[in-house]
Amino acid sequence: MRIAVMGTGTVGPTIAGALSELGHEVVIGTRDPRVTLARTEPGAMGGPPFAAWHAAHSRIGVATFADAAAGADIIVNATNGAGSLEALTAAGAGNLAGKVLVDIANPLDFSHGFPPSLDPVNTDSLGEQIQRTFPESRVVKTLNTMTASVMADPLSVAGGDHSVFVSGNDAAAKETVTGLLTGLGHRDIIDLGDITTARGAEMIMPIWLRIWGALGTGAFNFKIAR
Repeated sequence: MRIAVMGTGTVGPTIAGALSELGHEVVIGTRDPRVTLARTEPGAMGGPPFAAWHAAHSRIGVATFADAAAGADIIVNATNGAGSLEALTAAGAGNLAGKVLVDIANPLDFSHGFPPSLDPVNTDSLGEQIQRTFPESRVVKTLNTMTASVMADPLSVAGGDHSVFVSGNDAAAKETVTGLLTGLGHRDIIDLGDITTARGAEMIMPIWLRIWGALGTGAFNFKIAR
């Protein structure tokens, strides 16, 4: 499939690389491709500079948000959650209409320092905000409950014996996303229900951050024992 991954931080390139390895035609969406491709500073989480990453993944295209979305069958939102609506608006509602929009971002609020809080929380979610803003898109929330390396390579933790969630209003869209997750190696895929259940998935982040602090690594995930 043709997949546009929006975002050039740690998550976007990690997911883009994994999906490309599976044989999908992948392009990364960004505000200014020339500026992005010129980046030589390390990533915020210590990853390689984007220019170096792209040199090793030259088969993955880099385009504006709008151009990336226009040519894609599926859009993955891997932008910073605080800027997701702005980035997707730049992609263009018409370019998102009718398409599966996989939201893997978290609405982290760093205004009071670290660890961040969530905004929105409890009575709303980023997944719901995206669905309301782009009602013709078929939004599916998933993968936001783990670090990027585990998203892309679930076998790296406990041999893949852990859980991932999906939330969304469209059953066919969730089936498509489940296929992508299975392709990446995720096995225990739990359908939480409609897009309002993204509230619960996003609210996992506060405990995830504390576990990361306690363990000193993000190489873990949750397993729903049943």
